[in-house]
Amino acid sequence: MATPVLNFDQSRSLFPFPFGPLLLVLTPNSGPTTGGNPVQLFGVGLNGTTSVLFGTTPATIIAADPLGLTVTVLAPPHAPGVVPVTATGSRGTSNPVSYIYVGPTPPPTPPTAATIAPATGPTAGGTTFVITGTNLTGATVTVGGVPATVLGVDATGTQLFGVTPAGVAGNAPVVVTTASGTATVPGGFTYTGAAVPPTATTIVPATGPVAGGTAFVITGTNLTGATVTVGGAPATVLGVNAGGTQLFGVTPAGVAGNAAVVVTTPAGAATVPGGFTYTGALLPTAVSIVPATGPVAGGGAFVITGTNLTGATVTVGGVPATVLAIDPSGTQLFGVAPAGVLGNAAVVVTTPAGAATVAGGYTFV
Repeated sequence: MATPVLNFDQSRSLFPFPFGPLLLVLTPNSGPTTGGNPVQLFGVGLNGTTSVLFGTTPATIIAADPLGLTVTVLAPPHAPGVVPVTATGSRGTSNPVSYIYVGPTPPPTPPTAATIAPATGPTAGGTTFVITGTNLTGATVTVGGVPATVLGVDATGTQLFGVTPAGVAGNAPVVVTTASGTATVPGGFTYTGAAVPPTATTIVPATGPVAGGTAFVITGTNLTGATVTVGGAPATVLGVNAGGTQLFGVTPAGVAGNAAVVVTTPAGAATVPGGFTYTGALLPTAVSIVPATGPVAGGGAFVITGTNLTGATVTVGGVPATVLAIDPSGTQLFGVAPAGVLGNAAVVVTTPAGAATVAGGYTFV
């Protein structure tokens, strides 16, 4: 008796489906427009699949289940949208199953700001305004760099309602900012009314060396556009913050001791309480030398009167004199003149802090 032989045809599913291939689901059922991502087709009777179309574009088959339950492909590139996916084999073409091509997310649109109404208001602030533009939802607003109060934005994002902050007389830029960018309102906002004088409450630090160069911050109000003097000498103004409440600068050189700090704007001036104290050695002064004449052979005793003479040396006509003593107050220096040349000679007193020349000098006779 002959043994029966089974003829297994792998082009036919182990689970025969009499109506051709049936496509049930795609995993995933969406992907990028660039394609190239794997997509698995699940169904019945898919063995022997020779073509998979995404719309009218063929995909690349990379794997097939011999049971006819799955086929894996690489999705082809396609424009954004929904396309039918079909599988074709020896038994025909399957039913379509939808696949969604997802395009790149467009970048967010920055705001635009066409107008602000009204475009003028008092320096005290408090003016209610409407900015008209596009994409204003979630926006913040600054006027002259100072935050305005945003009351709300209409549903279309085309109108923003707010209240101006206090400002300085004159025109101020109006800037609208969202997460997507910024926009400046043409023409800005003009503050009207008399300019407000500055105030100056503190200077920090309040001390520094006589050589100058100390960076400082003056705190007050209405400091925009201000200049500063320390002991009457102009300081270097580096800048003022947007609110006009802090001024940044550098001190000039000065004389040891306290110096007045004056802040000046077109609206007025303000003096910082306590001023600024310069620290370090005091410069000498030399008012007179007595007697003011002596022999060319030298040896004439003299007294120089001035201030801050402690530790001083003296030259007469450029030649060192002999310093005998200085009184405890540093106001009188006792010395002996060197030999010199007939005529008048400059008398210079020098300390570590600096030098001073005696008016009239010393005359050799």
